[in-house]
Amino acid sequence: MKSEVNEQALLKGLAENDKKAIEVIYKDNFNIIQNYILNNNGSYDDARDIFQEAMIALYEKAQTESFVLTCKINTYIYSVCKRLWLKRLHQIDKYHNQIDGFEETIQVEEDLEIHEKRNMDFAMMERAMNSLGEPCRSLIESFYIKKVNMQDLAKQFGYTNADNAKTQKYKCLVRLKKLFFAQYNIGE
Repeated sequence: MKSEVNEQALLKGLAENDKKAIEVIYKDNFNIIQNYILNNNGSYDDARDIFQEAMIALYEKAQTESFVLTCKINTYIYSVCKRLWLKRLHQIDKYHNQIDGFEETIQVEEDLEIHEKRNMDFAMMERAMNSLGEPCRSLIESFYIKKVNMQDLAKQFGYTNADNAKTQKYKCLVRLKKLFFAQYNIGE
């Protein structure tokens, strides 16, 4: 549990450009990346470049509020660096089928695609919510985000009873779905 809290603090520090957090991440990870690249046809400068690219990728992800790291920071950095290095080797025709530890690489690219898709969906939902208008927006936010029950919603929005509030919430939800899927279909 403590390491999870520490990892989250490091990510937050990275997102806020905290020099100490960046130094800790660098100190904990660079030597491993350097050894990997040196052992696989690379130089110290290659290791620095690849590590820097991975840090930039993590930094950009950490700055988005919706980013959730599903592995340890060192696992993420190692996987991104390995993918970047393999891509670079392939580009310069030094690719060999037997590069140390390739089988252990986590498919970060697929995870990144999933997160990117999820972020796009959240952005579309936010746009749909913003174009929904009142009182629907407040009604949906109160019910789904603030978890206000139907009785309290009826009082808050001036409906005669919980059933009327429920009916209105349903109508608002139908409008929200139409707005969302109109954007979704345009985006595809």
